[in-house]
Amino acid sequence: MTQASAIERGAPETERSLALRRNVALGMLFLVGTINFVDRQLLSVLVEPIRAEMDFSDTQFGLLTGLAFALFYAAMGVPVAMIADRWNRVKLIGIACVVWSGFTAACGMVSNFWQLAVMRFGVGAGESGGTAPSLSVLADYYPPAQRPFISGIFTLNGPFGVFVGTSFGAWAAATIGWRNAFLVVGLIGIIIAPLLVWLVREPPRGQMDARPAAEDSPGFLDCFTAFIRQPSLRLVMISSGLAAFVSYGMLNWIPAFLMRTQKMPLEAMATWYAASAGITFGIGILGGGWLVSRFANRSARAYGTMPALATAVLVPSLIAALLVDSWQLSLALMLVPMVACTVYIAPALALVQNLTAPRSRATSVALLMLMFNIVGLGGGPLFAGAVSDALKPVYGDDSLRWALMALVPVAAAAGLAQFAMTRHLEADFANQTGD
Repeated sequence: MTQASAIERGAPETERSLALRRNVALGMLFLVGTINFVDRQLLSVLVEPIRAEMDFSDTQFGLLTGLAFALFYAAMGVPVAMIADRWNRVKLIGIACVVWSGFTAACGMVSNFWQLAVMRFGVGAGESGGTAPSLSVLADYYPPAQRPFISGIFTLNGPFGVFVGTSFGAWAAATIGWRNAFLVVGLIGIIIAPLLVWLVREPPRGQMDARPAAEDSPGFLDCFTAFIRQPSLRLVMISSGLAAFVSYGMLNWIPAFLMRTQKMPLEAMATWYAASAGITFGIGILGGGWLVSRFANRSARAYGTMPALATAVLVPSLIAALLVDSWQLSLALMLVPMVACTVYIAPALALVQNLTAPRSRATSVALLMLMFNIVGLGGGPLFAGAVSDALKPVYGDDSLRWALMALVPVAAAAGLAQFAMTRHLEADFANQTGD
């Protein structure tokens, strides 16, 4: 009998104790994840004052916000996740938080592009110990049916971090300066990390699964083979990489598009875009997880259907938002694609957790994050920045409009891959449960 079934039949005190532990874990991991995303968004918001001081090109900025971070995040992600599948995950997350926060603070002390790039390498390496181990911990606190929704709640740290990072970054640029902004965010992370280790208990692996966890953790090759062998995992990796290419390209360049192309004032960025981004990204992530948790009990196809429908809405709405000429109307229309571009995240993360063994979940999520980060974070912002630079001699400040428009075909390809996944989901879930 698993602990999940024991809880259903056991004493109320046991149930209350687990509820408290899981809620504390979810809250603290959410907080640490928020700090992660505040750092990422901070650089995007502060691009104009940093560019003014250091004379960066859009391509260089695309490298800083995308590839420079993503390469080290991805390179460290799988090895760190393999450690997480074998060691205390909570302590590992705490150590990682200290590392990335230290490098974040150091971003405020640089004097040129290459120094800032090195600091971003360090931030990426540290943040590789955040998401995959955190989701592995939460999978051992919540049963499979709740994981899409819980994954959605946890990954709300992204939009919440966007909101906090945008608001704080815009305020910092006008008051304490961009250098002090990095120092403050880094210091907060260094303070929070010990609290995480103190408050969150490492859960037994597989306690919420029908099958007990194996004693040995599968190796990297075994985890990778599972993605190749199972069509659902193979297609979620492809579709998530393409969807992340679009969502990170949008996330990193919409602020600059609104300020540079649409002439949105910095004060309006802090007031209107910060709230809009935080709310819309949150609706997309939480809504995607909630919808899949609700409909997957009827059909496992929901893991692919919901993201595919969201992508179908994203394509025309993004085109409309980019073609208008005022920042007010552009931002209003952009609300729809900003919701739609994040719907895929929670279903994809939950799908990987539910189709893999308990002692391979951190590594398996890290493999999915490779696509999120190498293809998505590494490629999307860099692609948009390079297209903008290439078109600038002809279109001037309008080049960002067409750079973001170039993301539309990639979004369409992501939607097709998400829809193709629906044909395999029911069979792969049946194989996993042995039904």
